[in-house]
Amino acid sequence: VQLAESGGGLVQPGGSLRLSCAASGFTFSRYDMRWIRQAPGKEREFVALIRSDSGRTTYADSVKDRFTISRDTTKNTVYLQMNSLKPEDTAVYHCGVFLPLETVWGPGTQVTVSS
Repeated sequence: VQLAESGGGLVQPGGSLRLSCAASGFTFSRYDMRWIRQAPGKEREFVALIRSDSGRTTYADSVKDRFTISRDTTKNTVYLQMNSLKPEDTAVYHCGVFLPLETVWGPGTQVTVSS
C-alpha cells in the first residue's frame, strides 16, 4: 500500500494550492480517504474526509468553506483544493486511509503560507 502526496509549495496569504494524493496497493474506491496536517511543534490535526460510498465530505472548522476534498476513482487519487490560504495553514499535509489491518499515511507535502 502506498500513498504519495504532491502539490505543496510556498504561497502568499490569500493564495491557492491543490494537493494530490496518488494511491496504490488497495481498492481505492472502497475506502474513505482523509487529509491531516502537522505544523512544527503541534499535534496532527484532522483536515478533511471524503467517504467512499456517498462521497460525503467532512471538514475541520478551521478550513471549512476554504478547502475542498474530492476524489477521482479512475485515477486512484484524492485531492485537496485549498483557497484563501492563511499563515496558520502552514504545515506538512498527509493523506491517509484506514484499512482493515493497518492505517497508512503518506510521507506528506509541505505547504508554507508566507508573504
